[in-house]
Amino acid sequence: MTQKTKKYIYKRPESLTNDITIYCPGCGHGIIHKIIAEIIDELGIREKTIGIAPVGCAVLAYNYFNFDVTEAAHGRPPAVATGIKRCLPDRIVFTYQGDGDLAAIGTAEIIHAAARGENITVIFVNNGVYGMTKGQMAPTTLLGQQTTTTTKGRTALQHGYPIRVCELLATIEGATYIERTKIDSIPDIIKTKRAIKKGFLYQIENKGFSLIEVLSTCPTNWRKTPSKAMEWVGAEMANFFPTGVYKDKGSPNK
Repeated sequence: MTQKTKKYIYKRPESLTNDITIYCPGCGHGIIHKIIAEIIDELGIREKTIGIAPVGCAVLAYNYFNFDVTEAAHGRPPAVATGIKRCLPDRIVFTYQGDGDLAAIGTAEIIHAAARGENITVIFVNNGVYGMTKGQMAPTTLLGQQTTTTTKGRTALQHGYPIRVCELLATIEGATYIERTKIDSIPDIIKTKRAIKKGFLYQIENKGFSLIEVLSTCPTNWRKTPSKAMEWVGAEMANFFPTGVYKDKGSPNK
């Protein structure tokens, strides 16, 4: 009898470290980190990639990615990414930001990075709440959603309306590629990977500014089980934040 040769179907991406993450059970950051690491390995760009971690739950992302990652002041990753990319144009530079970091204190930074058409890739993780600081209302908290600062639910009269980042940035001439995805199912995880990979490819091809928004979960602050949190992404979040491509000037057909 001949000995059967073992064939690896899947292995841990080289672009991830072996560190155990601090993320809560059911948090979407782990899925999105893995997607990014897989893409970087597939594109063979680990040695030339630089990430910028946010202030938020992913503040320690540099412990989990096995490539160069720097930290930025709250909301300032696009500015830091701009400086790095302009000084080192051969590097692949991306920011990894939550809804507080990007859509609250960092609103001006992201709008003007898009307006300038900076050749960077932005990954925007939207879970509709401030996860790290115990669940306060975020710019993307849904109307009626309860948080620690909207205990009776967010109202338009008192708290204003949620901000739709993709729709906003798609109106800016400097933006090349804007897409919103979600991670509540295997098909949607595959779509998210495809979108993020396109964002990296467009940067490699010098096509300009890309932002991929990912609707994600926060089971702890939503006070839901991981499975119920995933269901809520598709049933509630995606209704107010429809997934899809909002702008794509980089495609050969555009």
